[in-house]
Amino acid sequence: MMTMWKRYIEASLTKKITVALILGFLTGLIFGEKTAVLEPFGDLLLRLLQFIIVPLILFTLIVGVNQTRIVRLGRMGGKVFLYYLVTSALAITVGIGVASLFNPGTGMTLEGNESVDVPENPGIADVLLNIVPENIGTAFTEMNLLGIIFTAIVFGIGISYLRSSAEQSELGERIYRVVEALNETTLIVMKGLLQYVPIGIFAIIAGVVGSQGADTLFSLGNFIFVLYVALLLQLMFYIVILLMVKKRPGTFFREARSPMITAFVTQSSSGTLPLTLTAAENLGLSKSLYGFSLPFGATINMDGAAIRIAVSTVFAANVIGQPLGFADILQIVLIGTLASVGTAGVPGAGIIMIATVFSQLGLPMEAVAILAAVDVLIGMGATCLNVTGDLVGTTVINKTEKKGKETVNAT
Repeated sequence: MMTMWKRYIEASLTKKITVALILGFLTGLIFGEKTAVLEPFGDLLLRLLQFIIVPLILFTLIVGVNQTRIVRLGRMGGKVFLYYLVTSALAITVGIGVASLFNPGTGMTLEGNESVDVPENPGIADVLLNIVPENIGTAFTEMNLLGIIFTAIVFGIGISYLRSSAEQSELGERIYRVVEALNETTLIVMKGLLQYVPIGIFAIIAGVVGSQGADTLFSLGNFIFVLYVALLLQLMFYIVILLMVKKRPGTFFREARSPMITAFVTQSSSGTLPLTLTAAENLGLSKSLYGFSLPFGATINMDGAAIRIAVSTVFAANVIGQPLGFADILQIVLIGTLASVGTAGVPGAGIIMIATVFSQLGLPMEAVAILAAVDVLIGMGATCLNVTGDLVGTTVINKTEKKGKETVNAT
């Protein structure tokens, strides 16, 4: 027994997650809805990942801020936001293009009895205001990632100022050492928690496959197929970007596999953060960069969700026999990009995004209810792409920062 446990601990996390994914899929197919008994094991994984997120973001960012100049941090932040905005718009364009080619929903009709409760869209203004929490306590208790990032950056800058001041440098250095120690302690705890990830993934994927069954897959199979084709095209675009900055895709995806699979199974970009941060560290990226870009991306960068908006819109237009014109497509790109930012961190964000675009274009909300039937299946692929986009963006920006540094040193 001890030998088996030792082999399990020593095996690579990616290998364990891959085996868990395959076993979970087979278990779901064989036992069907009986796999519901495994649900608590999956819930435990989500709780463990959420448990470590706050200290991980807080301490990683404070340490990261103190390892770079404030001017450089601001420059990196501008690059990160611009990258996320551009790739989200591109993802919607890719989704529209693929959906227009395959035309999902053609021939389907609405029965009129479909309904769905759509949460209220908070709007971009509220999200931006939410960056600055009313008090520090609520930022942490409500898991406001943008608020936590803001808090970490502000206190990180404060500690950096103390360390550089003539009068209080010793005090600043002491505080920094404490935070650095807490950061290392958090990483040790995280390594222990990651050993449970394969078990939780097995339980979640078995439950999803067992509950969804083949009927749901076949009823909206065309829509699911089109969505995943668009996701794969966006993934190919990421590969092109990596090649452009001379980063080997094989090296990148070898480290990115674990967070990608975990995001696929858990459908949570923020819940996958511990693994995404670990992947960034293994890729040799700057801690001051990924400590900010990955938590920020988990909140606002949703390339997968953007593709979901585009494909869903074309689907709904085809169901009611209302082809989309050029003006409609421009609206989808603009509104969809803003909606993906405006619904950041909100429960049921996918439904809110789709409903927001539908209401602007006059498309029926009943179509949202139809798509909710396969929400889990499309959410898995979309979340996986969200996390991949965050890592790709961080890798690209890390390369540009290195080039800038090399240029300065050369002069």
